[in-house]
Amino acid sequence: DVQLVESGGGSVQAGGPLRLSCVASGYTYRRHCMGWFRQAPGKEREGVADMDRSGSTRYADSVKGRFTVSKDNAKNTLYLQMNSLKPEDTAMYYCAAELDLGGCTPTPAAFRYWAQGTQVTVS
Repeated sequence: DVQLVESGGGSVQAGGPLRLSCVASGYTYRRHCMGWFRQAPGKEREGVADMDRSGSTRYADSVKGRFTVSKDNAKNTLYLQMNSLKPEDTAMYYCAAELDLGGCTPTPAAFRYWAQGTQVTVS
């Protein structure tokens, strides 16, 4: 059974950094698309970044140049490094996974497996 466990959220001042981690069990990142999503109160869940099985990444325009996705295959851990955080980045952040059968689709509906979420608050 696939399980994802997130950590690393918290409160930070605008302009500061934060790193989220997502540890997977039951499978390896080598076969999966991995995505980071976020959901602010009253808003729909939106894609932040994703990484396909080859390691290619894609970012939402709102976070390009500030957020970086990386992974450590040996630790089966995905990371989201967030720099230059803005108040509008405040949201619940989720990592998600789905088998990569030919590319990633950066929408929530395309992912079956989800972590529990972690709150990021920027003030």
